[in-house]
Amino acid sequence: MTAAQAWDLPAIPCAGALADWLRVSTGELEWFADLKGLGYKKTAGRLRHYRYQVLAKRCGSIRLIEAPKPRLKELQRQILSGILEKVPPHPAVHGFFKGRSIQTFVAPHVGRRVVLRMDLRDFFPSIAGVRIQAFFRTVGYPETVAGLLGGICTNAAPRDVWNRTSLEINPRDLREARDLYGRPHLPQGAPTSPALANLCAYRIDCRLAGLAKSADAEYTRYADDLAFSGSEGFEQRVERFSTHAAAILFEEGFSVHHRKTRIMRQGVRQHLAGLVVNRSTNTFRGDFDRLKATLTNCVRLGPGSQNRAAHPLFRSHLEGHVGFVETVNPVRGKRLRAIFDRIQWE
Repeated sequence: MTAAQAWDLPAIPCAGALADWLRVSTGELEWFADLKGLGYKKTAGRLRHYRYQVLAKRCGSIRLIEAPKPRLKELQRQILSGILEKVPPHPAVHGFFKGRSIQTFVAPHVGRRVVLRMDLRDFFPSIAGVRIQAFFRTVGYPETVAGLLGGICTNAAPRDVWNRTSLEINPRDLREARDLYGRPHLPQGAPTSPALANLCAYRIDCRLAGLAKSADAEYTRYADDLAFSGSEGFEQRVERFSTHAAAILFEEGFSVHHRKTRIMRQGVRQHLAGLVVNRSTNTFRGDFDRLKATLTNCVRLGPGSQNRAAHPLFRSHLEGHVGFVETVNPVRGKRLRAIFDRIQWE
């Protein structure tokens, strides 16, 4: 790949060189990469590289958080900083990339005649291990090295992790999730996964950006959130456009969460990633009012009275929300900051 020559990637010609670069022995390298899937088969939790947590999404489906243990996480962080962060994603990508944010994701869609929002189902686990290995080969690494790098960055969740959840899960949903997460995939919880997801979706972004350009529309993506917008011409064909976009995603191995697809014309609230984009970028009025009420009650009644979810770092939790409003709407944020500064913390 010609472009890779300008990315200053480390030269890793063989498995031994990879072990040296990661500062592990070749035996440890093979153990962490686990290309034989032993971690999937082992029942002893201490021999596994991940800790698992099953969560229920609001839409009714299931998410599995796969948190790498410290030693593997250290290797993944080195791969992230030494390789992945040197490879630029597609210009349409705004999630998990320095210098881009939710604000830059929504900015091209402010004040447009129509906004189309689409959501990908099971974004991380839908990216298979073979696709990750193919990426590392594409940027110039030999097959053995690409396989080991791919193994370190992917996981196959053991079937018994689903037995430990207290959630009431539909048997069909459980079966589908067990099959999906049981194949090597990008684990949601690994530091390398967001960057790899962006890079492996490069061809998808190229195809969708090309489709948008042909329809005189703008396209941006923030992780699994896709946004398109345009003027009168795009508005007239937006329904057919969304069908074509979904077909492209299906061809590339992804499925659209159709219940979350929204076509938002002027006259209704156009929103992306929790921000309103009708005339300018703004937070939801209801979210602002609830946060303001919470802060006010913290001043009047004490912060403990408002920490109903028992956040261990409630002050940081609230300050994060205030900071987000400050970046989106400085005037509203200043009002919230003034209330926050009056809170008496123990």
